[in-house]
Amino acid sequence: STAALVWSGLAAGLSMGFSFLMEGLLSLHIPEAGWKPLVTKFGYCMGFLIVVLGRQQLFTENTLTPVLHLLHCRNRHTLVQTLRLWVTVLAANVAGAAVFAMLMHAMGYFQADLQAELSQIAAKVYASSFVATVLSGLFAGWLIALMVWLLPFAETGRVAIIILVTYVIGLGGFAHIIAGSVNAFYVLMAGDASLILFMTRFLVPTLLGNIVGGVAFVAAINHAQVDPESCRSEDHAGA
Repeated sequence: STAALVWSGLAAGLSMGFSFLMEGLLSLHIPEAGWKPLVTKFGYCMGFLIVVLGRQQLFTENTLTPVLHLLHCRNRHTLVQTLRLWVTVLAANVAGAAVFAMLMHAMGYFQADLQAELSQIAAKVYASSFVATVLSGLFAGWLIALMVWLLPFAETGRVAIIILVTYVIGLGGFAHIIAGSVNAFYVLMAGDASLILFMTRFLVPTLLGNIVGGVAFVAAINHAQVDPESCRSEDHAGA
């Protein structure tokens, strides 16, 4: 139901904040060195581990499975349900990310050293141009959809798959609409970015890139591998 999607999506948005926090904590306690990002970016995996293993609704995961079904059925009902899923989960994810960023901003008054690290990490989401962020988001959406594609076959290797794929996203600095929203809101709440900058340099280009990466590069390529008879069977059953 929509209500269940809202609560699950809100939980996922909150959980993704731990990627931001964990990366900040690792950065705070590791001395400056050329290899430092190779370690701190493991913190980026934390939120994804919580969300995926906890079966919470994350927008970028839903660029694969529902779209595969839509490509097979190609009817208005499936399209409406897919759009309902996308809008509900995205809104709930972003709301959860905003709440987590607010909590981190409030905590910064009591931990100034951590606040400095978080501010430095968060500012990077605004560093690229619109086009560069779209391309960056494209790779993030592609990798997340590939992760979803691989997980059913991973069996006991699910944790390793999640860590490896999301580590690449973090190390590559690829723009992710929910993980990045925590960072973007943190900067926004600190007064170092405007709402217009938030929309044009982060939200819109990242969302566009994630959708194109997840749908075009994975769902549209791999949907032929899924048995199309399943949709026909459902149509016959409904009739």
